[in-house]
Amino acid sequence: MASVDVILLQRVDKLGQMGERVKVKPGYARNFLLPQKKAIRANKENLAKFEAQKAQLEADNLRRRGEAERVAERVSGLQVVIIRQAGESGSLYGSVSPRDISDACTAAGLTVNRSQVVLVHPIKTLGLTSVRVVLHPEVSIGVLVNVARSVEEAEKQRRGEAVGQAGEEEEEALDIEALLDPSEAEQPDV
Repeated sequence: MASVDVILLQRVDKLGQMGERVKVKPGYARNFLLPQKKAIRANKENLAKFEAQKAQLEADNLRRRGEAERVAERVSGLQVVIIRQAGESGSLYGSVSPRDISDACTAAGLTVNRSQVVLVHPIKTLGLTSVRVVLHPEVSIGVLVNVARSVEEAEKQRRGEAVGQAGEEEEEALDIEALLDPSEAEQPDV
């Protein structure tokens, strides 16, 4: 299969840095890099145009990166709560999408698009999950997503307490131990 030569206009994960000339598959260039203005085709005309604008592009990139780093410092350790319905086993009726996470981050004071939220696996259970939010191609932060049935349950999860079936079983075990007389519990059966 033929490859296409492109010049990267910004850093692209697992591909290269800004200004590098790389070979990629035609579909990747046509469907992702070129439409999102992450790269331009490497021909004589575009090479000359890129060299003329290189200093300006690098300055813009440094400015945006600096802004992203300041935002990352300000919101480091961000935790968001997402309330969802779930079954007794803790599995959600549906899943938490990048849009849900971006909406929760925006409500918490960090404006991000859903395309900036990187989910390795879809969130389909209750609990705490760490998610990466890309503020700039070179700057990303971790956001702790707390998925719970209610605000009270989210607070328990944040403190590290078990919730759902496991939490109820622990509470029942504690209640049973409290009901037993300590003197009877220590004596072996004769």
